[in-house]
Amino acid sequence: MSYQLEIQLVAALVAAACALPGVFLVLRRMSLVSDAISHTVLFGIIISFAIVGDLDSPLLFIGAVLSGVLTVSLSEVLLRTRLVKADAAIGLVFPALFSIAVIMISRDFSGVHIDTDAVLLGELAFAPFNRSTVLGLDLPKGIWVMGAVLLLNVVLIAVFYKELKLATFDAGLAAALGFAPAVIHYGLMTTVSVTVVGAFDHVGAILVVALMIAPPATAYLLTDRLSRMLILSVVIGVGAALSGYWVASWIGNVNIAGAMATMTGVFFLAALIFAPERGLLAKRLERIRRRQRFAVEMLLVHLSRHEGSAREQLENSLNHLTGELNWKADFAQTTVRRADQQGLIERQNGHLQLTNIGRQTAEQILAR
Repeated sequence: MSYQLEIQLVAALVAAACALPGVFLVLRRMSLVSDAISHTVLFGIIISFAIVGDLDSPLLFIGAVLSGVLTVSLSEVLLRTRLVKADAAIGLVFPALFSIAVIMISRDFSGVHIDTDAVLLGELAFAPFNRSTVLGLDLPKGIWVMGAVLLLNVVLIAVFYKELKLATFDAGLAAALGFAPAVIHYGLMTTVSVTVVGAFDHVGAILVVALMIAPPATAYLLTDRLSRMLILSVVIGVGAALSGYWVASWIGNVNIAGAMATMTGVFFLAALIFAPERGLLAKRLERIRRRQRFAVEMLLVHLSRHEGSAREQLENSLNHLTGELNWKADFAQTTVRRADQQGLIERQNGHLQLTNIGRQTAEQILAR
């Protein structure tokens, strides 16, 4: 397997693994948690290293996961005081823990190979050089680690799908049915921590946050179904990771993780503009259509109210509409043409008359 393919495979596995729990963070409006955990895991790594003195010890992984859980727990403690809101609580906890870790690195472990820049930005180009042999297969460690994390996330979400869905959309009902939302919450946060710890060693904290939040946020604009959102998040995340790699290769001398994070933003921006129902363009078109429907309804009501009156000939002339309804001439002609095309009115000697369908429609509008 070529180095290029191995780098892309690591990135794809990271993207898929991060996207799955990220869906629930986005739906729970807890996106900042991923940013907090991705930074505070460094605190757990440093504390664990201070205890065991070995960068290859599995205790560093455990310490990093526990640090992520500690971040959430401390945020919950602050939140329960009701003196700060959720975003403020997270914003107070994770800078404190992260800054302690940075200070410890610069002061006590400056000779140890723990680079704060690498922690933040990562360097996927080095992934093929950190290898492990499992079952006779010699592959980058990132493939084994992130493959295991992805499998774990898929299994957990499949097994606890109903509980996660209920606790996410209606925590009160979940509690009433005995599903223990608090246990589900901390279980999800532990899963997020494991995913972040597994990923950030290979891609850095910045890309972890981007892959955990941007693809689910993009999928949220494209669907209303949780199952479809999970699938779309994975597809979008993997697409952003692969396209980011090739963008970095095309530009040259560019951080691969940074290019991938940029592509998650590009994908989100495209969905924000062009999403079929929730996109800015769709909403703009819907406002235009709504304005057009309202104009046609106003025309029908106007014609209906003056139908059979002594002023019918004057009120129902096209020229009179511009003054009566305060419409511009072009807009009035467009509205009349649209109503005519729909079979709601007909023109006779320069005057407008309701058809039977138009008359019935006007009656329905007035009856609302």
